[in-house]
Amino acid sequence: MRFSIGIPAFKARFLYDCIASVLGQTYTDFELIIVNDASPEDVEGVVNNFSDKRIRYYVNEKNYGAENVVDNWNKCLSYALGDYFVLMGDDDLMMPNYMYEFSKLIDRYPNVNVFHCRTKEIDENSNFRTIHQNLPEWESVFDLMLNRLARNRVTFISDFVYKTKHLRNNGGFYKLPLAWASDDITSYIAAKDNGIIHTNECLFCYRRHSRSITSAGAVLKKLEAIVLEKEWYFQFLSECEARGTTEQEVKNVLISLLNQCISKRQALAIGLITKGPKLRMFLSLVVKRTKLGLSIKTLIYGIFISIKYKLNGRPI
Repeated sequence: MRFSIGIPAFKARFLYDCIASVLGQTYTDFELIIVNDASPEDVEGVVNNFSDKRIRYYVNEKNYGAENVVDNWNKCLSYALGDYFVLMGDDDLMMPNYMYEFSKLIDRYPNVNVFHCRTKEIDENSNFRTIHQNLPEWESVFDLMLNRLARNRVTFISDFVYKTKHLRNNGGFYKLPLAWASDDITSYIAAKDNGIIHTNECLFCYRRHSRSITSAGAVLKKLEAIVLEKEWYFQFLSECEARGTTEQEVKNVLISLLNQCISKRQALAIGLITKGPKLRMFLSLVVKRTKLGLSIKTLIYGIFISIKYKLNGRPI
């Protein structure tokens, strides 16, 4: 079997359309693994609308929750029988030629561990919002990292296809609280040896909607995760050797920009504090800023972003 598609399911609202988009693929050599994360919503009722032998449905005994959502990603991976693995969001859509186009890339580049496609965004009513950047066919791990950290590129977990064996050999999807940067780091690990292959075919639809985590507690968890993310980057860059002069120059740029990029990520996370007891939360960040690696400048910038989002409407 070539593909395993995993859906870690919790939200029922868009799940029917998500499943239908997978089952409607022009390429048919795949299985669909749906893992219900002990959801209070009627996930099973949605799944029961389909009668397709390619579906394998499981229910977790306990809810992993938002903080440990990567555990459910890896639970999906543990059931996979296919040679390549895709993790689908339960509210997103595959274009009908998703697996067909990726299968062609895999045939051309059998030694590559990770593949990626162009993405468009849709809204809650499936209306088109935007399409994201075009991409080079091949890219080194250093260029991949630089474009993401410099915010030149938007990616999502479901526009990546991974070699299943490689994912498992490296412990599955990299876990950080709230899955913060988990998709990025997982792709970097997979691209380390042979780079990443992109297609400019728009094969995936990311649904942008209002159901997101914005609590003060979630912001703290994100800031804690950014500390771990930063540690991972420096460790990875110290160990990963560049191949040739150009890669070494890109790596040097990455190292020089890393602290600046991390500070911006911290500020953007702080900017999510637009609800609840904001003053108490900001004071808490001042007290914890050393542990969280926050400079005063970053903290002030984050507060400014929070105020701006509150006045103008925070982008969801």
